[in-house]
Amino acid sequence: MTQDLAHALLDAARKAGADAADALVIEGTALSIDVREGRLEHAERAEGLDLGLRVLIGRRQACVSSSDARPETLAMMAERAVAMAHEAPEDPYAGLADPGQLSARRDGEGLDLFDPAAEPDPAALEDDARRAEAAARAVPGISQIDQSGASYSRRTIHLAATNGFVGGYQRSTRNTSCVAITGEGTGMERDWSSESRIFQADLPSPEAIGTEAGQRAAARKGSRKPPSGAFPVLYDERVASSLIGHLTSAINGTAISRGASWLRDALGQPVLPRGFTLTEDPLRRRIAGTRPFDAEGLATARRLWVEDGVLQGWVLDLATARKLGLESTSNAARGPSAPPSPSLSNLALSQGTASRADLIAGMGTGLLITSLIGSTINPTTGDYSRGASGFWIENGEIAYPVNECTIAGNLRDMLMRMTAANDARAHLSTQVPSLLVEGLTIAGA
Repeated sequence: MTQDLAHALLDAARKAGADAADALVIEGTALSIDVREGRLEHAERAEGLDLGLRVLIGRRQACVSSSDARPETLAMMAERAVAMAHEAPEDPYAGLADPGQLSARRDGEGLDLFDPAAEPDPAALEDDARRAEAAARAVPGISQIDQSGASYSRRTIHLAATNGFVGGYQRSTRNTSCVAITGEGTGMERDWSSESRIFQADLPSPEAIGTEAGQRAAARKGSRKPPSGAFPVLYDERVASSLIGHLTSAINGTAISRGASWLRDALGQPVLPRGFTLTEDPLRRRIAGTRPFDAEGLATARRLWVEDGVLQGWVLDLATARKLGLESTSNAARGPSAPPSPSLSNLALSQGTASRADLIAGMGTGLLITSLIGSTINPTTGDYSRGASGFWIENGEIAYPVNECTIAGNLRDMLMRMTAANDARAHLSTQVPSLLVEGLTIAGA
């Protein structure tokens, strides 16, 4: 069905007068169950179809999308897109890939992106949510459960273009999550646990997820503001990936081509301490971020973005590569209603040899962050400020939980003062261990 619709969109685009076009079709099913206080609170099943068409008239392009697959709608989409493209400003860098650039891999075979097991029954999802909630509530110190849920989704993705590319694959996701609360009134604190896997068989038990949520929340009882000053800050593995996310945003081809990145002059320069490597591997088996080809039909492949601390390149799609006079790094991503743009998947930062506990023991006095709230990031200077909560460390041990504080620094300096733990989780698409950053400014009490 998805392949037929993609070809029908291309046929409609040609008839409407497009010089070139590509079509993205996504068909999927999503099922979610939420419980509260042992009772079913919300159940939802959604079946959807998203159609996206990009047309090019010379170097002018336009995108349209719809969820209606009737032939007359496809014809109307194409006519509207062509009319829009005629009125769009010329973009000298827009265009499809040359046929010789296209990926030979056209499906997800061998990547284990879809669980062939039957779609779970709603009653089974509800049972998982109830079991997670019961396990969290059984943890001493938990006053209530904010939410406990389980979900399943399945998607079929198909991409076709007039340059000859035709490819598609399926994805599935199974998730269980729980949010627990400790304390009462203004003294309430919350924390959570959530696990997602492609295969149901790989998902931890609901009891393990609920217990973790409860234990995390209970540990936050009695939180207060930490002292202000300059201290070492340890980003827990749950939030450490945000630091690397700021780095990858800064090397994105869109920001670089606009000259609007705090790393715009850093190619071939150290951006992380020596010994650090940042690797992308879009072809990892059984991982949510895996993709056999990018959104422009180019072959994805393993790539080193940072090697021994030194930045190796920019993250590019075809348009940004052309603008910079480079080759695409096969990192195009897109939704049905927009043209491609650069994006990374399946990142891994090299791990250290010390455990998180070792880093806590060695940091003396400082802050362990387990949650980040909001952000103020200057994309051109790298100035950084975020709200945070977690635990205050004294004499190398956790002293008490903290909240309502702000941490600040400059990303260029922060990333060069990092020490990595060894606790990155292998099943995540983004694998980043806990990271210790020396000398951040903390605004607390």
